[in-house]
Amino acid sequence: MTARTQRTRLFAAGVAAVSVSLVLTGCGSSKSSSGSSAGVNASASVPAVTADPALAALLPADVKSAGKIVVATDASYAPNEFKDDKGAIVGMDVDLANAIAKKLGLTADVQNATFDAIIPGITGNKYTMSMSSFTDTKEREASVDMVTYFSAGTGAAVKKGNPDKIDPTDLCGKKVAVQTGTTQAKDITDTINPACTKAGKPTVPNDGDKFDLQTDVTQALVSGRDQVMLADSPVVDYALKQTNGQLEKIGSVTDTAPYGVVLPKDSPLSKAVQGAIQSLMADGTYKSILEKWGVQAGAIDKSVVNGATS
Repeated sequence: MTARTQRTRLFAAGVAAVSVSLVLTGCGSSKSSSGSSAGVNASASVPAVTADPALAALLPADVKSAGKIVVATDASYAPNEFKDDKGAIVGMDVDLANAIAKKLGLTADVQNATFDAIIPGITGNKYTMSMSSFTDTKEREASVDMVTYFSAGTGAAVKKGNPDKIDPTDLCGKKVAVQTGTTQAKDITDTINPACTKAGKPTVPNDGDKFDLQTDVTQALVSGRDQVMLADSPVVDYALKQTNGQLEKIGSVTDTAPYGVVLPKDSPLSKAVQGAIQSLMADGTYKSILEKWGVQAGAIDKSVVNGATS
């Protein structure tokens, strides 16, 4: 979860779940966890979804004839998208992508991709759409369509007890772990460090300690390499559970903004996807999926095309 132009992960970059063994041994593996923490029931079933002919009629001819949508996701951002113990890509976004496809009379071919390669893959027609915790921003809307489906804010986490006395409102000079190409990483470069310089304080070294995978962001904090990590609120909450109390959240959730499904600019598919999401909200499938992954706090009641707030 790059100038992806920056991941949806708002003010700072995210962290994915890591297995308990990884956390306890300090190993550098990027293996994700299976998601069996409190508040998450990864084995729960999702209600059957029935295709809507009226929505299917909105599909572009090439998508309809293909019978599927190729969905890109960076599977390192649990519980939104990650790999389970068997290597299957799972998560809230994956379940929603499958439900959207079924509502449109299609199947979803979910493919793993590095976060910063996803939007170029959409504009280059490699992928049909993406669900990968992308924050809907005006900047992204300039090159792709974003269909809103969730709301998340930024959270910060430190080692248990906050040994370095980190103040999330003043990260000047602190070692901050973020994911490469995220909105969070961009915030350090464009907002946090300029403010530190103006205040005569040391900046965040290297504009943040950047990692391609969210799992590695978490591990950098657990190992003590970094002092604080920034990520979307549901991802921070999940990471706290997966690390068995080795981390704690500090400060309040900030910079709340919508997630958006990424689609080619001005594609008829955008309206079809928006209609599918709204239909899933109406029939209860949307709520069931969010509850399955313990992220129902981010539910919204209306999906729109290009609804960025900033």
